[in-house]
Amino acid sequence: MNQTALYFLALLAAALATAATLPFWCHWCRRHGAVDDPGHRKIHATPIPLAGGLAVMTGLLAALLGGTVFAFLPSSSGTMELFQYGLDVRAIQLFGIIAGAFGMLLVGLRDDEVELQPAAKFGGQLLAALAVAATGVRITLFVHNIVFSYGITALWILTVVNAFNFMDNMNGLCAGLGAIGAAWFGLIAARADPPQYLVATMAFLVAGALLGFLPYNFPKASAFLGDSGSHLVGYLLAVLGILPHFYTHTHPRMLAVLTPLLILAIPLGDLAWVVLLRWRVGRPFYLGDTNHLSHRLARRGLSATQSVLVIWLLAAALGALAFLWQ
Repeated sequence: MNQTALYFLALLAAALATAATLPFWCHWCRRHGAVDDPGHRKIHATPIPLAGGLAVMTGLLAALLGGTVFAFLPSSSGTMELFQYGLDVRAIQLFGIIAGAFGMLLVGLRDDEVELQPAAKFGGQLLAALAVAATGVRITLFVHNIVFSYGITALWILTVVNAFNFMDNMNGLCAGLGAIGAAWFGLIAARADPPQYLVATMAFLVAGALLGFLPYNFPKASAFLGDSGSHLVGYLLAVLGILPHFYTHTHPRMLAVLTPLLILAIPLGDLAWVVLLRWRVGRPFYLGDTNHLSHRLARRGLSATQSVLVIWLLAAALGALAFLWQ
């Protein structure tokens, strides 16, 4: 199996697994009251199940488990042997990533259930970020100091998680941005010299899982991500921004480490903008409003669907710039 086929299979398997399990999770959410009721600043007239995060996590894990079993079959060869090597080398990191994903999902699920206080929510996010950092998934920025590495890694993960949480304000917006970002991270890892097979495969698994959810969420929603899903999406994109080796001996460009900022410029820029606006009017930064990029586009006359499509296009263009620059 060549690497292109491997990546396509990973994307397709995750998409199908997510789409197949989402109806089950929708039923589970309705039975347990995990729904988003109509109300202030909401356009839906009936309760919508908050099943997206659970389905995306299920699809991701199912495809990852299936790929791992396939990689270790005796008949595996070629690219799959390289994928197997990546699993061997990064087994502890992979375990930490999955554990952190479960942690973020649980924080979001609890927030969906009882609306956590900001300190409790950030505390849970921080614990998940530090847990994955402890397994070696860390940022260094060429500073060889363990305290700095832990600190900057936790700051990056918390920032991206909350950026995607903030962007979950229109149907398809958060999941679509996550799929676009994951795809670009996958393409960059696949094109690296040498190719980073495991990182690229994980990125395409994430992209596929989100694509499997999108038909249920865009343009009309029969399921929402909820805080559990937006936390999970933000966490996975934050991790994908750490894993690839943007700076290598064959491409020794220090500015290449800024690639994740370009790929995730839309959610990060939106976060910075709304936090600044809320700070200027003396409003807590964690209280929602309608000053996000999507809302501003809608106020200029675009429909919600058109606003989302424009933002997706901008994110795809910025990702292409990052890919060409890398």
